[in-house]
Formats: sequence, C-alpha cells, structure tokens
Amino acid sequence: MNQRETLLIELRTEELPPKSLNLLGETFANGIFKALQEENFLSEKSEFRSFATPRRLGVTISHVAFQQPDKQIERKGPSVAAGLDASGKPSQALLGFAKSCNVGIDKLEQALDDKGKSCYVYRYTQPGESLHGVTTEIIRSVLSKLPVAKVMRWGMGATTFVRPVHGLIMMCGDTHLQGHGSGVLGLHQNHGDTLGHRFMGKGKVKISHATKYEELLETEGYVIANFARRREIISVALQEKSGKAIIAQDDALLDEVTALVEYPAVYAGEFSPEFLEVPQECLILSMKQHQKYFPLLDKNGKLLPRFLMVSNIKTDKPENIIHGNERVLRARLADAKFFFEKDRKQPLDFRVLGLSKVVYHNKLGTQGDRVQRVQAIARAIGQQLGGEALATQADQAALLAKADLLTDMVGEFPELQGIMGRYYAQHDGMSDDIAFAIEDHYKPRFAGDELPRNMVGICVALADKLETLVGMFNIGQIPTGDKDPFALRRHALGVTRILVEAELPLDIDWLLKTASKLFGFINIANIEVHLAYNNVVLADFIFERLAYNLREQGYSAQEVEAIVGLRPQRLSNVPKRLAAVRVFVALPEAAALAAANKRVGNILRKAFIEAGEGAVIGKLLQEPAEQALHQALIKIAPKANAAFAAGDYTASLQALAALKEPVDAFFDNVMVNADDAALRANRLALLAQLHQAMNRVADISRLAA
Repeated sequence: MNQRETLLIELRTEELPPKSLNLLGETFANGIFKALQEENFLSEKSEFRSFATPRRLGVTISHVAFQQPDKQIERKGPSVAAGLDASGKPSQALLGFAKSCNVGIDKLEQALDDKGKSCYVYRYTQPGESLHGVTTEIIRSVLSKLPVAKVMRWGMGATTFVRPVHGLIMMCGDTHLQGHGSGVLGLHQNHGDTLGHRFMGKGKVKISHATKYEELLETEGYVIANFARRREIISVALQEKSGKAIIAQDDALLDEVTALVEYPAVYAGEFSPEFLEVPQECLILSMKQHQKYFPLLDKNGKLLPRFLMVSNIKTDKPENIIHGNERVLRARLADAKFFFEKDRKQPLDFRVLGLSKVVYHNKLGTQGDRVQRVQAIARAIGQQLGGEALATQADQAALLAKADLLTDMVGEFPELQGIMGRYYAQHDGMSDDIAFAIEDHYKPRFAGDELPRNMVGICVALADKLETLVGMFNIGQIPTGDKDPFALRRHALGVTRILVEAELPLDIDWLLKTASKLFGFINIANIEVHLAYNNVVLADFIFERLAYNLREQGYSAQEVEAIVGLRPQRLSNVPKRLAAVRVFVALPEAAALAAANKRVGNILRKAFIEAGEGAVIGKLLQEPAEQALHQALIKIAPKANAAFAAGDYTASLQALAALKEPVDAFFDNVMVNADDAALRANRLALLAQLHQAMNRVADISRLAA
C-alpha cells in the first residue's frame, strides 16, 4: 500500500515585498497543491496550509503519496483490416506499430476504436513516478508563474527571483526528498534546517517532521509562519490596546504590517497635542504611510494624540521601542506642521499662475491650460444646472481646484491633493461651497466612493473628468486591454455615476461637444471631423462603463442591454427605465412582444428601413390584420408616448401590452414581403412605426429569450 505523509516545502529568502507577500504565499501554496493533485499524488483528504513571512514562502500538504499510482496505458494501432495483407501476414503498418511499442506482434490485442471498428492495441502498466522525481520540477514551475513584477539577479549566476534565496526544505513526513537536476533556483535540500526570528530565535531550527514545521518555528524560532494567523493576532492585539478609542482601520496597512513582522507585538505610543493643529488627514497619512502606525480616533472621528505600533520584537519592557518610535514620529509630524504653516502664508489664488509652468501632457499643454478648459466646462455645466450664480461659483472653484498641487504638503503627500486645497481655501476665507468643491472635484475616486457634497463640486468634478476623457481620447490615449495609465475607465465611471446619482438633466452629446470645443488648438487637419469621430468613440466608452456599473449593481445583462443599447442621452433616467423594464418583463405579454420586436427589427434591417421611417397609406392596408394593427397603433402609441414624455416609463411600457394580439395576428396573416412594391413598402412603414413605438423606453428585443 502506498504510504502517505504530510509534505513540507519551504523556500527561505531575503525580505520579500510586503505589499505582495500574502498573494505570493497563497499563489505558491495553491500552485504546489494543484500540481500534485494533477499528478495524482493527493487523496480526497489532502489539504494544504500556506506560510508567508518576510523571509520565507512555504506550504504543508496532508496525505501526500510517495509514489503515483500505476497507470494503465492503451496505445491504439492500425485497424485489423490494415494490419494483415492479402495473404494474412502482418502488414508493414502492423509491424511498425509493434516495433514502436518495443514488443512482438504476439503482445498486441484487438479492440474497438473510437468509431466502433476493430483495431490492434497494446496495453501495458506504467509504474507511477516517485515524489522524489517530480517535486523539484513542480516547485520550479510554480515559482516561474508567481505574480512577480520585477526579478533580481544575485551573485555571479544567472538565477533570478523576486529576492535572493538562501534555503530550501523538501520533506515528506520525516523523509528528505532528493530532487533531481540543478535544484530550485540553484538550491538543494537543506535537510530540515531553517532559521527562526532574526533577534528572538535560537539560530537554526531543525524540522524533525513535516507536521511539526509550524509548531517548531513558533516555539523554537519565534516565527508565526501562517500569514492569516499572524494577521488575526495583530488585529486582536490592536483592539485590546486601543481601549475605548477607535482605530483608524486600514486593511491594506494591516496586511502590510503583517508582512513586515514574524512574531508581532502591539505597543501604544503618544505624540504632542500641539500637532493636532495640523489637519488630521495629514497626520493620519504620515503615520500610516511613513511609519506604518495605526492612528486612534475618538467617538466623533477626531484624531487623538495616541497611536498603535506593530513591532517585530515582543518584550516585557518595551519602553525603548515605544520611545524610539515616538521620537521618529515627532520628527515626521514636525515636518507636516512646518509644511502646513508655510503653505498658508501664500493664498491659493497666488499659486494659480504657477500652474502654467507645470506640464500636464506634451500634447495637451500645461496644468494652467488644463485649468482654463475645466473652468469653461464647469461654467457651462453650472449655467445649465443653476444659472449664472452657480456658473460663477463653478468657475471660481475650477480656477483654484489644482492650485494645491504646488503646495509643499501635497508635494510630500500627493494623496492629499484636493483635501489640502479645501483647508487652504477655508483659511483664505472662501465659502464652504467653494472649499468643498475643491476637495470633492476628484470624487468619485473609486468604486463606492461618495459624490461631491454640493452642486459646485458636482459641476467641477464632472468638468474635470470630461476634460481628461476628451483630451486623452483626442490624442489617441485610449485604454486597451488592461492598460489604462490615465485611469480613463475610472473617469468615465465617475461621469456616469454623477449623472445618474445626482439626477442631472444633461445630455451626453451636449457634454462631449461642450468639452470638445476647447481642444481646437490641437494641430490636426479637419479638426471638426476628428473631434466628432472621437466623441462617438468616447460616448461608446462611457456607455460601456455605465453597462459595467449597472451589472455590478445586480441588473441582468438583458436588462442592461435593453436600456444602454438605445444610448439614452439622459443617464439620469436610466434607473427609472430599468425599473420599468422589470415591471414589463413580469407581464404575460412581455415574452411574445419581445420576440415580435426582435423579428420586426430583423425585417427592417434587411430592408434597410429605419424605425419610424415612411408614412402609412391607409388605402393600401388590404388585410384585416394589418388594418387592425394600424388602428391599434393609432390608439396605443399616443398613450405610450405621453407617458414617456411625462417620465412615467413603467406606464409607457405597460401600454404596449395591448399590442400583443394585433401583432400576433399580423404575423400570422400578413405577408410583409409582398410582390407588389407599394404594398411591401406600406407594410414596412407600418412595422417601422411599430418598432419606434415599442422601443422608446427600452429595446425590448434584447429581452427575448
């Protein structure tokens, strides 16, 4: 019986990238497990446990066989008819097949091939490979597929990996596996020796059995090897040390500090309350980004002069660790305080002229040029939404929106752009409408982010995103595949979210044309044609982002296509249209009408007829069914259109239910493609009117099964 044991593989390295450590560990462990599973070394009971610390990747897998099961191999050869010549002797085809199998003809058998015809086959048992023979190659293969952005080369060799490697353990139970070839990344078996904590460990840790790996590393090496367990220990300790305060929680930071320590301990530190005069966003960012600390907040969300740190050394006397970290943080916060006080000595509007010296893009001019375009777009949007008063505020906010890019604080912390602009605008005596618009014009910055807080911010945010989209599309910087260096997908999603969620009465085409007029300086022949074409491409891009967002919200692909396929100009109406579609789909007539609408659309496309094209001539309506459909349209279409014009999309679609019977009767009794050209044209015109009436709210043909 094939013996099964727990397999241990550990690759010991120099410090791995903390932000990708967890992914590296999971990918490594999962890759080893799947490879062994594919090679039939595992059983149904097999489970794996991944390990990732700053200086190692590892995995243990239970119930691993030392040898693959034997395989029953069947090679098929020529047919029985082709295997013998006219005299009944073996043909050259049969002799060649036997030779390729390295056996005599007497070892061949007859069986049915895939087509049910008799053929010669050779059956034999192939012994399974040993775990010793495949482990090295499996590890090499998995390492080559790890998500590593950049690799390093060390020493005089050609070996590359994310970091230099120092040790390799391959154990199954208490047996050390002897890999084949040149080893893994130039390494061979370490015979169970690994290293513990750099300061707290006892030097080498001897792993006596694969199942003892995690336990021995922790008890003798002071290393908690499992990433998830280490993360949980840190999370619990943070909560215990925070007391009644609220931790400025950050999952990415928690992952990062977990990747930086092997035996975590959490300590609390303090800083001088005088630094609280600086905007807390600056202090929090400095603590998190530079020092990897966890700031503490009171119940109102205000920063407290306390913080938590995660140390890689656990001691009963942590005073030196705490005081050392407090000294480092004090210097960081002093820098932030200095930047803040210095920046406030110069008003924001004094910095605007400096933007003309900052290159935005070599084909789109400077940040100053960009600000002028955003101003013009924001003013036009403000005029549409709130008249001259809103237009003036939007213009002023757009003028100042990028000014904080030239401040020392944003130079040190680019993540604070907009936020610092708001603080400096308030210090300069600007109204909250203007100040909040400066901060909010970057919103929504990511999926789920909030929209700008006021209409001024909405105008500037929309203008800023449109300027970026139109500018980049017109110089050919269109996202392809997974490449989107200017985050244009995020900008397009932001445009759709603002238009939909803020319920803005603005047309997509008007917005794009308004923004496009400001890029006339681009040196391209026939600029109007160029801009018009790119606006169509950009509109498609925006509708794609809208469709993606709607599907993410839980709408079906059919529902989304029914609405987005019509390219509605007012995106603010899209939610109401979707709600109407859901009501319509529940009607008993919906399926038949959707199928009929699809049929009508196909007929019109083949005849090159547009929806609504041509007038219906009453005297040419000869068949009772086409007369009935015409009368039904005369009666029902005005009701549906009136409901549509009033924004009652549900009622507009529900009115169409009465068309089911006359539409069914028409297709049952009327030949559209009549031989008489006049009759055919009249019937196509009738269908074109039907198609127009049925597809104002949604393209209901997309709802057909």
